[in-house]
Amino acid sequence: MSQNRGASFQPTALPDEQLQVRVVWLYYMEGRTQGEIAEALSTNRLRVNKIIAEARRSGLVTITLNSRLTSCVALEQQLAAEFNLNRAIIVPTPEDAELIPVLLGQAAADYLVQLLNGGNIRGVGVGWGATLREMVRHMPSLRRPDLCVNSVMGGLTHGIEINTFDIASDLARQLNAECAYLAAPIYAGSPESRTAIIKQDVFETAFRQIEANDVIVLSIGDMTERSLLMRYGLPSSIDIEELVTAGACGDVLGQFVDTTGRPIEHAINRCAIAPELEALRAIPNVVFASGGLNKAQAIAAVLLSGLGNVLICDEETARQARQLALNLQAAGDS
Repeated sequence: MSQNRGASFQPTALPDEQLQVRVVWLYYMEGRTQGEIAEALSTNRLRVNKIIAEARRSGLVTITLNSRLTSCVALEQQLAAEFNLNRAIIVPTPEDAELIPVLLGQAAADYLVQLLNGGNIRGVGVGWGATLREMVRHMPSLRRPDLCVNSVMGGLTHGIEINTFDIASDLARQLNAECAYLAAPIYAGSPESRTAIIKQDVFETAFRQIEANDVIVLSIGDMTERSLLMRYGLPSSIDIEELVTAGACGDVLGQFVDTTGRPIEHAINRCAIAPELEALRAIPNVVFASGGLNKAQAIAAVLLSGLGNVLICDEETARQARQLALNLQAAGDS
């Protein structure tokens, strides 16, 4: 007995569930339009549209994205929800770890452009490091004479392109913006010297400008020899082991924090010529752009600290940092 294909699709002869299956099969698997499906099943487009929508809601149809970015997007949502972030931007971890600053710098540049185009941004503060250097390299040329780019921490006393002074001036040049420096070394010789320095009129003005920023973009340092601060900025009288013994797992703005994100009790934190970490909470957009497994513990600490509201990181590092932070939270709650 021969069968007529069209007759087998008559909706009057089909239970609702069978009709739904046929609609979604034709739509998703055969790629037919809603109009073609309505004609094939002798129904109307409105009913086909409702069946497709209901199939998604009921779970009859699920969609899987076959992309390297799928896991990154899922991780972004987890991080934002678990650590009260406005945004997490996660990029796939490259096989060559040396490319991590390049990829994160590009992502940071893209995000900063979004902020500049989407809001009333008048002040952008920047720290230092390889990732921020790459951010500047990937920034498109814009014309923002109304904008002031400023360094938010002291710099190195010798020239190097990842220095805060160079990053601030180069970013300002790309944006055709004004530029202001916190023209001081990263560390004063003593807490008393720092107090004397920041009480000068020029530094009081610089700190007021930093506090007025709409956006601050920072990196996160770790406690290994890979850290630029460890190699270039740490006073000769201080060594890494001493800071680790005091509980340090990384630094923000040249100030060392423990695994929970709290500043350690050490004189060097009182010598840093930069805003105190608590001042970051008053800035509308604090972006941390850092990656690499060597920084996972430090990034976890920053997530727990709540000092920032945007994280830009590579997937493997972000996943490990998330787990470290959740483990510390669980230990603290127990």
